[in-house]
Amino acid sequence: MSSTNATKKSKPSDERGTITSRILRAGNRVYARTFHRIDVQTPCRLPRTGPAILVCNHISGLDPLLLQAVIPRPIVWMMAREYYDIAALRWVYQAVDAIPVERNGRDSSATRAALRALGSGRVLGVFPEGRIETSRELLPFHTGVAMMATRAEVPVVPAYLDGSNRGMEMLEAFVEPNDVKLRFGPAVDLAPSTPGEKIDLNICTSRIFDSVSSLKKTMAYA
Repeated sequence: MSSTNATKKSKPSDERGTITSRILRAGNRVYARTFHRIDVQTPCRLPRTGPAILVCNHISGLDPLLLQAVIPRPIVWMMAREYYDIAALRWVYQAVDAIPVERNGRDSSATRAALRALGSGRVLGVFPEGRIETSRELLPFHTGVAMMATRAEVPVVPAYLDGSNRGMEMLEAFVEPNDVKLRFGPAVDLAPSTPGEKIDLNICTSRIFDSVSSLKKTMAYA
């Protein structure tokens, strides 16, 4: 799958966002890089412009903040609706264009919103496990990322993170200093092995899973 084709199909996008969203991202960079220790072991492989999907394993409620702090482009995160509906924080999620998702896996409105974000040239952030890990074993990935990536014809860039905040919910992880390690990998090739072959979402999902798993295996813990 070619990211060039996806970029040509996408509409121009002004990723600077509102003044509020820019202030929030700047504040998050200061918070994440001073209160927490983030060891970025490989550079981010997201394209400088154009649509893409960032996938990562999910170890705590703080993951989106930690990832956004080291990625220059703003990320449109897909997040569980129960977090999005916290009244005191909803304005924050709305300011950064977060997309609430029902956990039942049948949220077509969230899928449409995600495809619109990709169509406007944005980077979509997804945790394909669908819930927080409690051990260092990756949970099975849902096929939603593969479906959106192949439909929108955008690259999928994997990341793997590990840290002392594993298993913590958002508030606990926010107030507890964390030692986090992070690796990024190259875009995953989701093209069929044979030209003209029908895309198999399960095969594509396995490739995405394997790309994150390979980053886990190469994580340095010196």
